[in-house]
Amino acid sequence: MERVIRLAHGAGGVETSQILDLLFFSRGDILKKVEGGVGLDFPDDAAAIPIGDGRYLVVTVDSYTVNPPFFPGGDIGVLAASGSINDVLMMGGRPIAMLDAVVVEEGFPMDDLKKIMDSMMRILREEGVALIGGDFKVMPRGQLDKIVITTVGIGVAERLILDKPRPGDKIIVSGHLGDHGAVILARQMGLDEGGSSGGLVSDVRPLTRLMLPLVEKYGSYIHAARDPTRGGLAMVLNDWAKAAGAVIVVEEEAIPIRPQVASYANMLGVDPLALASEGAAVLAVDPSAAEEVLEQMKRLGFEHAAVIGEVKASERYRGYVLLKTVAGGLRILEAPRGDLVPRIC
Repeated sequence: MERVIRLAHGAGGVETSQILDLLFFSRGDILKKVEGGVGLDFPDDAAAIPIGDGRYLVVTVDSYTVNPPFFPGGDIGVLAASGSINDVLMMGGRPIAMLDAVVVEEGFPMDDLKKIMDSMMRILREEGVALIGGDFKVMPRGQLDKIVITTVGIGVAERLILDKPRPGDKIIVSGHLGDHGAVILARQMGLDEGGSSGGLVSDVRPLTRLMLPLVEKYGSYIHAARDPTRGGLAMVLNDWAKAAGAVIVVEEEAIPIRPQVASYANMLGVDPLALASEGAAVLAVDPSAAEEVLEQMKRLGFEHAAVIGEVKASERYRGYVLLKTVAGGLRILEAPRGDLVPRIC
């Protein structure tokens, strides 16, 4: 056990999993299910509480610390609203309400704060999500870096997505991956002094118009869904391989990544598959419906959606993710380690 907290503990990779195990999942007494079935049985982005008539209340919480708070394609307000909406959606829920807690550093420009809140409220208004409560605090200058926003997303689900892939499932992504991570990485490393990111912008957005129709029509065929934020596609697939007790094999050539994202990642020695997306979905879909789901995603406007791999039963490679490279070889796609991009979301 390490003696101090490092940035890597919050990066969404191996170290995050380790500290969650240490601080939370090892405490079986507090995580046990109570009467009515409420408890923590799987480390997910959201929780589902039965409310009767076969329905569930879906609740999620997240804190947003992105630096810089304004970036090409969005700001921390758009990110906070979209992120919690997406976490509800990935569990099969329809987002209906949100609470927020905003903590600002003394001296933060009022105009910037208003822009951030305007962005956040615009997303909630467009998505039909009500803001039903919140909190606002100010920290003395130097005791907080700019602004932190915490949001609680609330939704209702009639059919849950349990985030447990099965052997045979096809892995489908909704489009280009790593855009958000590449934009923040470029800004933090000073590669985007002009603010253009080489034409690249963050993909941050709610995925309501994708997920609600998919869940309604194909919900029983979608065995897992995740938005690949911290840790990117690599972390999602490694989590799923362990959850399924299987191997996941993906085709590098099939994974949609923009040339600018690959360029930034290669320049800085970062695996683009570990970069965050804030407006993309990864699905594990029953093979009998995979092609239909893919076509429906494209009809919904996600024209770069693609089948990139498959979950396979394997004792030898159980819990691993294997990447078929463009060169024709195989390599293990490991869960990311270290702090690739601090304060990415």
